[in-house]
Amino acid sequence: GEYVDTETDGIYNCAACGAQLFDSGTKYHSGCGWPSFTEALPGAVEYIDDTSHGMVRTEVRCANCHSHLGHVFPDGPRSAGGNRGTDLPLHIPAVAPD
Repeated sequence: GEYVDTETDGIYNCAACGAQLFDSGTKYHSGCGWPSFTEALPGAVEYIDDTSHGMVRTEVRCANCHSHLGHVFPDGPRSAGGNRGTDLPLHIPAVAPD
């Protein structure tokens, strides 16, 4: 993804509606090819149970426009929880730094 290696300080916004989603201080390098974050800004995202494609996982959507942002995965930094569920990390293709 375009912003995977970006080190610029700031806020990442929803590419669809411009809502503020993530602070750059929570971004980390996961190796997945998309920007990844350990947490979202308060109230910025919603979590949806996703059972598509024969899997059980958690989809992350923009709380403002409900656009798909990515999924929660259990491979994040242990110091930030690193667990599946409503604990992040997130791998997000649909964001742009402000």
